[in-house]
Amino acid sequence: MTERVLNRLARLNRTLAFLLAAAVVFAGLLLPGIVGSAVLLLVAAGLIWVLSKTWAVTPPPMRVTRVLILTLLVVAAAYKAS
Repeated sequence: MTERVLNRLARLNRTLAFLLAAAVVFAGLLLPGIVGSAVLLLVAAGLIWVLSKTWAVTPPPMRVTRVLILTLLVVAAAYKAS
């Protein structure tokens, strides 16, 4: 199943995937309290999964960027939850 999901993700238009992810994150930031926090944490969980599957083929500078963005997303979710 993992291979199938990764193949589908690879076929997505990168611009469309970015815009969809940005829209979901924006919605999570706008939704109140714990609901917004849950949306942000679900996005973070998905990104952690993708990052774990692509870590070996990701160049080191891009790894740092991805981990930084992921950290900011989790911090934003924790801030919304409190």
